Amino acid sequence: MAEDKDKHEKKPKGPKPEGAKGGGAGKGGEKKARKPKGAAAEAQAEVADDTPQQPAPPPRLIATYREQVVPALTQRFGYKNRLAVPRLEKIVISMGLGKAVTAGEKGKMEQAEKELGVIAGQKPVRCKAKKSVANFKVREGQETGLKVTLRGNRMYEFLDRLIALAIPRVKDFRGLNPNGFDKAGNYNFGFTEQTVFPEVDSAAVTFPQGMNITMVTSARSIDEGRELLRAFGFPFRTDAKEK
Repeated sequence: MAEDKDKHEKKPKGPKPEGAKGGGAGKGGEKKARKPKGAAAEAQAEVADDTPQQPAPPPRLIATYREQVVPALTQRFGYKNRLAVPRLEKIVISMGLGKAVTAGEKGKMEQAEKELGVIAGQKPVRCKAKKSVANFKVREGQETGLKVTLRGNRMYEFLDRLIALAIPRVKDFRGLNPNGFDKAGNYNFGFTEQTVFPEVDSAAVTFPQGMNITMVTSARSIDEGRELLRAFGFPFRTDAKEK
């Protein structure tokens, strides 16, 4: 009888032991962490997957300039200071769209702007006419061309693609004119079509558009500028007389 009484006796109420159910506690007495939802979950996943990325390698023509071009020009012209060696400062690519604009052909400016941006890897700037010319049906302030100025790594990357890919794709190519330099050692040349660059989809091109390319250098003479570009790999004609 005494044992039955002990079974029916009520246990005194007190604090629940750790690990008991209730109060939002889970197994082992630890609360379950709520999973973030929506944008918070995506942000947390990005932080978790965020690993340090290595910087992009420098263009190969920068190493070519330091290791090959500078010693060759120093030996040729006898520079006493390394900073006196000519270098490439910038490349300017320009397109003239005056005929298409004055003829009222819509969409050609936008298409040429897109193609030039793909070629240069940089958004071009629209150039406006400085004064009105009645014979050419051009009004002052009218957009008549596009221009891109490249410097630094982007300049050397474009130069590498220009020498290795674009120039060899020119039809009946016989070499660049070695006399296209001005007195300051800057070189000017051009292409009649934009399809020489492999970045442009030739199937999507609706009209051929030429361009002019200016290589701006720090050379102080024509000979220094010519030797600088020749050291980079410019294929100048050998049958033409150099001025």
